[in-house]
Amino acid sequence: MASANAAPIIEIDGISKSFGSFKVLDELSFKVAPREKLALIGPSGSGKTTILRILMTLEGIDSGDILVEGDNLYRMPGNGGLRPADEHHLHKMRTKIGMVFQLFNLFPHKSVIDNVTLAPMLTKGVKRADAERHAMELLDMVGLADKAKAMPAQLSGGQKQRVAIARALALSPKIMLFDEVTSALDPELVEEVLNVLWRLCEETDMTMLLVTHEMGFAHDFADRILFFDRGRIVEEGKPDEIFRHPKQERTQTFLKKIIAAGHRV
Repeated sequence: MASANAAPIIEIDGISKSFGSFKVLDELSFKVAPREKLALIGPSGSGKTTILRILMTLEGIDSGDILVEGDNLYRMPGNGGLRPADEHHLHKMRTKIGMVFQLFNLFPHKSVIDNVTLAPMLTKGVKRADAERHAMELLDMVGLADKAKAMPAQLSGGQKQRVAIARALALSPKIMLFDEVTSALDPELVEEVLNVLWRLCEETDMTMLLVTHEMGFAHDFADRILFFDRGRIVEEGKPDEIFRHPKQERTQTFLKKIIAAGHRV
């Protein structure tokens, strides 16, 4: 659960982002509390994934500000004010955040344990023995300790995604971002990945932002739901408020289509 009355761990203040003539985020503002579990839902193209990529510094912003633990993500002190962040500042900020992608992005030529240990060794100077010890703990947590020496090509999609989660956790981030982590999986493999997310919810204090079309899981997982459309937040609230009693017509229409497609909400 989110920490009551604590300073936000993430503050997004009036950010806009365009790709060419398409405005994907339109003066967007919201805050995330420490330990909060936040689900971002809405139609494709509404800006949800872009928010995660911006937080991970994979995309820049056109205007606005983002603070992570009170520090500006894209700007840094200089010349008596703030100037654009340099790579050193971005790297320091990036260590607070982990991200799991839709398509795993594992290194195909490296074993499972090498995929998990590489970043801590390269970015934090962790010794191999310590990195491997931590990696085995994480692989055990995601149920894949027996696959440590396997290559990604030998794994199912669900197993690859669980390795990707372990890899993101290896840097001990305070914030975890999950971008449609089940959408590339066969239906029978979805549950094994969602079970790992449940375990993270129950056993860690991490702040988690989840972009998903798994509405039933979003309902059960999240402290709060944000419904996006056209780069803006149309409606936000507790899961029961959004899924059982949506106030905005756009939210109602979206959820009716989701239910008609056979999804549980």
